[in-house]
Amino acid sequence: MIARPKWWAVIVLAVVLVCAAAIALPAVRRSILRFAGWALVVNERVEPTDVIVLSVDTDGAGVLEAADLVDTGVATRVAVFADLPNAAHQEFIRRGISYDDEADRSIRQLSALGIETVERIPKSVAGTEDEGLVLADWCDRHRFNSVIVVVTSDHSRRLRRILHRSLKGHQTSIIVHPARYCNFDPDEWWKTRGGIRTEIEELEKLLLDMVRHPIS
Repeated sequence: MIARPKWWAVIVLAVVLVCAAAIALPAVRRSILRFAGWALVVNERVEPTDVIVLSVDTDGAGVLEAADLVDTGVATRVAVFADLPNAAHQEFIRRGISYDDEADRSIRQLSALGIETVERIPKSVAGTEDEGLVLADWCDRHRFNSVIVVVTSDHSRRLRRILHRSLKGHQTSIIVHPARYCNFDPDEWWKTRGGIRTEIEELEKLLLDMVRHPIS
């Protein structure tokens, strides 16, 4: 009895073959590369919500996007995840010296941009899956009906899948919104080393998530 190949392996092989066949056709190649870039990105319709949450590692791009969203009136509150203290952070504290982590910087920047209500989600996260679980618990405790999560564009589609799984059965609805000022450009990612590295890493993670959770 001949074993049938798994569907995801067939899809991956088909994509590889199509890309290889299109190498000699610049217009087709560009379309395929753009398609691959936008495969990482999701941009859901923004609606009035209870709070805006900055996903981990959005940095200044997330801060600026959150401030712009508040200016449009969709929310008045912004929240950031607490940071896991690293070795340098702990050593500064041991020496009695204050140390601003990423959460501290984001809060300070949001305040400087005129955001009056900024809070810290008290539990830090160690990864994207953990982020979904912590956010679900935090939303339950505050009884939020809806939340906008600001994320880097290259991470947006995978994070949406994870958040939808984490919040399934909860009362909170999630809107995933990519920050416009992040470095990843889905239309021209292949033109920089950073873009190529980001595309490869995030596409691998997205495909793995789809294999592990076909329905998400």
